[in-house]
Amino acid sequence: MIQSMHFPANFTWGVATSAFQIEGASRADGKGVSIWDSFCRTPGTIEDRSNGDVACDHYHTYREDVALMAALGVDAYRFSMAWTRVQPDGKGAWNEQGFDFYKRLMDALQDKGIAPHLTLYHWDLPQGLQDDGGWLSRDTAHRFADYAGEVARRFGDRLVTIATHNEPWCTANLGYGNAQFAPGVADKKQAVQVSHHLLLSHGLAMQAMRATGTKAELGIVLNQWTADPATDSEADRALAKLEWARSVQWFMDPIFKRRYPELALTHHGADAPEVHEGDFDIIAQPLDFLGVNYYRREVMSAEVPPRKPEGGQGFTDMGWEIYPQGLTELLLQLKAEYGLPPIYITENGMASSDHVEAGEVQDPVRLEYIRSHLTALKAAMDQGVDVRGYFLWSLLDNFEWNSGYTKRFGIVYVDYATQARIPKASALWYRDFLAGQRRSRHAA
Repeated sequence: MIQSMHFPANFTWGVATSAFQIEGASRADGKGVSIWDSFCRTPGTIEDRSNGDVACDHYHTYREDVALMAALGVDAYRFSMAWTRVQPDGKGAWNEQGFDFYKRLMDALQDKGIAPHLTLYHWDLPQGLQDDGGWLSRDTAHRFADYAGEVARRFGDRLVTIATHNEPWCTANLGYGNAQFAPGVADKKQAVQVSHHLLLSHGLAMQAMRATGTKAELGIVLNQWTADPATDSEADRALAKLEWARSVQWFMDPIFKRRYPELALTHHGADAPEVHEGDFDIIAQPLDFLGVNYYRREVMSAEVPPRKPEGGQGFTDMGWEIYPQGLTELLLQLKAEYGLPPIYITENGMASSDHVEAGEVQDPVRLEYIRSHLTALKAAMDQGVDVRGYFLWSLLDNFEWNSGYTKRFGIVYVDYATQARIPKASALWYRDFLAGQRRSRHAA
C-alpha cells in the first residue's frame, strides 16, 4: 500500500489552482479585462459557451476554500495572480484593491499554516497589452518584468516560491499556433516567436525579482512529457525525437544550455524565432527550482491516420492516456540531460466525469491515478531525482479553458449553481494519505 511508501519528512504536499479558472469577480474592485475575458466572448471558442465571470467565486469564498485545504492537511497552496487584478492594463498604475485580495488570501493561508506558492502568469494577459501586440511584441516581456518586480517587492518575504510562467508551451502553441486558447491566433511563425518572447520575459522577470532581494525561491513551471514511438519504425522513432526537441528541449535548452535544440530549429526553418544578441544570457538565469507539470506521454506515429496509444491503464475525460510510468521516465531523462535545480511536481491530476450521488462523489479512477503517479514519483526519487514537493491539480472543479465547465479536474466537486463544495473520494484519500505521511514523520 502507498501509505507505507514514505516520502522525506520535509517533502511539500499541496494542491494547485489558477486565478482565471476559479476567482470569478471578473470586474470587481478595479480588475481589468484579460485576453481570456475577450476570448470567451468570441463565438465558437468555448465548448459550453461559458466564461470565467463567476467560475468558483473564489474571490469571495477564499476563506472557505482555505478551510478545505486545511481539512485536507496540505502543507502548501500553489495559486496564480491575475495580472489584470493588480495592474488592469498591464502597464501604468497599480490597483491596490487587487493587491489587497492576495494579501487577505495569504493571511488566511498563514492562519492555517499553509505555505503560499505563487505563479505570476497562468495565461491571462491584460487585454491592454494584447492591444499593443501581446506576446508577439518584445515590449510585453519588459512589462512582465515590471509586474514581477513589483509583486516580489510587495510579497517576496511572504511567498515560499514564485514561478514566472505556467506552461509557456500552451501560451505559444495553443494561443498562437492553433487558436485553441486565447488570444486565438493560428500562425506557426507567430507561435515560435511568442515562445522566445515568453522565455525572454522569464529571464527579465528573474532579474527584476532578484534585484528586490526577495527571500522567495524563484523558478518556472513547464508542462513536459515523454515522447515514445508508436512502433519501432524509423519514421516513428524520428517523430519521437522531434517531439522531445520541439516541446521539452525547446524550453529547457535556452534556460540550461543557452541555445535552442538544433533538431527543432531545423524543423522550424523559416519560422525560427528572431533572437537578439544577449537574449540567451538573459534567459539562462539560475533557477532555485523547476516546476514540472505532468499529465500524460505523447505517442508518435507516422501512419495516416496516426496510430493511437493502446491505453492499457485507461484514458481521462480529456481523452489523455493514463501513463504513470511516464513520470518516472520523464524525470530520469531530464536528470540525464540537464544540471537540474530541485524539482516540484507543480501539477498532476486528471479530469473525470463526476456526479453527486447521495451527497457523495465517487471518483475511483482519479484516486488510482493519483496513487499510481505518486508511486512513479517515488520511483524517480529513489533513483536520485531531487524532488521537493507535489501539488495535486486541482483543488476545485473549475473553468477548464476552451472546455468551459464540461471537464472536472478537482478533488473537490463544485456545484456551480450554488457554489457548494463537496470533497470527492479522491480528496478523502489524499487527506488520509497525508495523515499517514505526517505519522511517519513523527515516528522517524
